[in-house]
Amino acid sequence: MELLRNNLTKRGWAESILAVFLLLAPGMGTAAAIDAKLVIGPSKCAECHKKEAAIWQHTHHYTTFRNLPHDKDARPIAKKMGVRRMKSDSLCMNCHFTVQNQNGKLKAIAGISCESCHGAAKNWNKVHSNFSGKKEGQETKAEIAARWAKSEAAGMIRPKMIYRLAENCFNCHVVPNEKLVNIGGHKAGSDFELVSWSQGEVRHNVWYNKGKTNRKDKPARRRMMFVAGHIAELEASLIGVSKATVKADYAIKMAVRADRARKVMAVLAKLLPQVPELKEIAAVGQAAQLKLNNKAQLVAAADKVAQLGLKFSANYDGSKFGAIDKYIPGPDKYKGKVSQ
Repeated sequence: MELLRNNLTKRGWAESILAVFLLLAPGMGTAAAIDAKLVIGPSKCAECHKKEAAIWQHTHHYTTFRNLPHDKDARPIAKKMGVRRMKSDSLCMNCHFTVQNQNGKLKAIAGISCESCHGAAKNWNKVHSNFSGKKEGQETKAEIAARWAKSEAAGMIRPKMIYRLAENCFNCHVVPNEKLVNIGGHKAGSDFELVSWSQGEVRHNVWYNKGKTNRKDKPARRRMMFVAGHIAELEASLIGVSKATVKADYAIKMAVRADRARKVMAVLAKLLPQVPELKEIAAVGQAAQLKLNNKAQLVAAADKVAQLGLKFSANYDGSKFGAIDKYIPGPDKYKGKVSQ
């Protein structure tokens, strides 16, 4: 506590508040299922992305398929919610597994995998990998641009689409289900921050160097991820509060999360005054009333935050965001062991 008080006196108020909230705030997010009819499965992706698939197999995202049904903490929750088989109940399947529609029936085919983050791939898998019908390296710049545009239009979430990726992470690192938390005893969210998680065991930056190294992202990209992650966290927590109908564990935790998220955004807006979108996001968050049965207003606020988050992601590259470097987690905070 003495060290914290000393830091508060040495730093500006904005920097101090940011440090405190980043230390205390547990991540949450929103939950949404991808279209199971369009899921092709990780084995299809692994045909070309062999190194990425090998890295994935050393992550908790991969092992949840085998481990979750036997997890000592998960089983009591399932019992309270009346779930007999976790791999065949949508309550668990949306976040913990990759789900495919097979002959009209939903089936869990893997843990959290490629399409969980990059989008169901049936409509874009062949487009993104066919090099415009030529061999690799023979396309014109116009053909490359057209190929990626078609892939994105068909639902592919590419690495450059930082805010979309951040949203996908928070889709499952929060639990916007009041009964699951209040009755089932499920956690309201995991301890999630985009940089520390993306640079840890799930990191798979190997495509562009043919698998030679799995380097961490460059400083500018980590800055973008840091800010985009906190924007997505505000969006997610507002959606979470919108689901609250009774004053109980779920409502309280979601409201606390949303309040912290909007305060962090206010601080980021002061640290990066050259980014007007952050000031707008902070204002939207502050105006939202964190109260029970306020779904319409909170969803509208979350939608506005999302729009501004996408605008932020498109308008900046992080090269001039050095003011936030001291708050971005370093290697000692990365989650899990990085595979090389």
